[in-house]
Amino acid sequence: MVRYIPNNTMSLPHPIPDDLIELIAYRLRAIAEPMRIKLLDRLRDGEACVGELVVAAGASQQNVSKHLRVLLDAGIVGKRKDGNRTYYRIVDQGVFSLCEKVCGTLQRQFAELGSLLEETGNGRGGGRR
Repeated sequence: MVRYIPNNTMSLPHPIPDDLIELIAYRLRAIAEPMRIKLLDRLRDGEACVGELVVAAGASQQNVSKHLRVLLDAGIVGKRKDGNRTYYRIVDQGVFSLCEKVCGTLQRQFAELGSLLEETGNGRGGGRR
């Protein structure tokens, strides 16, 4: 598996070369899973060992380890060993910028939907006829 370490100063070529498209899709797939987003959210607070992540995620150690491996292979998290414990940390802070952009878009869409529902009688069919 090739690990991709992002260069945040890189500008995206146009058209995007196929090999770069594959790398972009790989990284997006790595975070496009609810358990991985939950793990990343916990790691926002700082480094954590697998046991702490198991508790935070409410999942089995095997499941958490599987998801951490995907994030590690994608270059989003890093790890270090200390005795018999393995600690994980975020190494690509850009992942949070991406999540904030997605959340911002969702908030705008929800606000627009809420306004639309208010205009149509709270979505109960009580709007104009």
